[in-house]
Amino acid sequence: MELRRFNEARKVLSRYLPQTRVVRAASLEANSKQKVFLKLESEMPTGSFKVRGAIYALSVHEQGGGVREVVASSTGNHGAAVAYAAQLLGWKARIFLPEKCNPVKRANIARLGAEIVEKGALDSAAAFEAADEYARESGAFFLNDGTDPDLPAGPGTIACEIFEQQPDVDAIYVPMGDTALIRGLAAAAKQISPKVKIIGVQSERAPSYFLSWQEGRAIETATCDTIADGLATRTPEAANVAVIRELVDEVVLVSEVEMLNAIGRLLMDEHVVAEPAGAAATAAYLKSDSGRHGSAVLLVTGANISREVLQQACCK
Repeated sequence: MELRRFNEARKVLSRYLPQTRVVRAASLEANSKQKVFLKLESEMPTGSFKVRGAIYALSVHEQGGGVREVVASSTGNHGAAVAYAAQLLGWKARIFLPEKCNPVKRANIARLGAEIVEKGALDSAAAFEAADEYARESGAFFLNDGTDPDLPAGPGTIACEIFEQQPDVDAIYVPMGDTALIRGLAAAAKQISPKVKIIGVQSERAPSYFLSWQEGRAIETATCDTIADGLATRTPEAANVAVIRELVDEVVLVSEVEMLNAIGRLLMDEHVVAEPAGAAATAAYLKSDSGRHGSAVLLVTGANISREVLQQACCK
């Protein structure tokens, strides 16, 4: 994806969304010579970066006309983003969720007026199948954030903002779920600054893309049972694996405890609310080597944390 595509996406998104802030995180710089910054995607209208991709992809698709109904399967944040984009652009939205999804994220989707259909218990596999079937039968547009060719340009605009706000950044830590975020961001970042290091982050309990990145082929895992529902991907796309192998310099796995600790650190020391996936980049930074130089940007990708998980983090 060429840089001009990200500039085009920025023009579209500027009609609807603010730039998010990059703030210094001094509490994370202890024992390090590296400056640390947080990119606060949690400040987006739905509390997550996902709205960037949903608005841009829907804007591109509506240029072709046809049925103005959008369908998505999600563990929460993508569903809320699609619901928000649909409401903004005058589309009907139907969101398929796992039955045991994050209640905060479900409430966000309901509040935005989308119809909710619950399928399957834990991950989004059953919800995906139901959404795909409905889209084929109804003619609705199925906005799959793992495979849509336009969507990554939306989150890719984050990289453009980062380099305007912190031009000398040396490393960017990026959570990896379905990889749309890191594929878009890395593609833009590497064109702006080829030397920047892109570090992906996955949950130890949902390592499908980490394993795939290591081996160079799509490796499915039996489960993806993690508190970081935004990282709960079990079945990688081969095409996405090829892209991250080319663009991502390192991938780090973080544990449930490490994410909970990072949530607590962000809340208490930086006054930033983050869900587990949103704190994953911070967790990865905290466990990495301390002898670093230059500057690093850690993405805080979402703030939609359940009360139960927040209580766990605060008790650590």
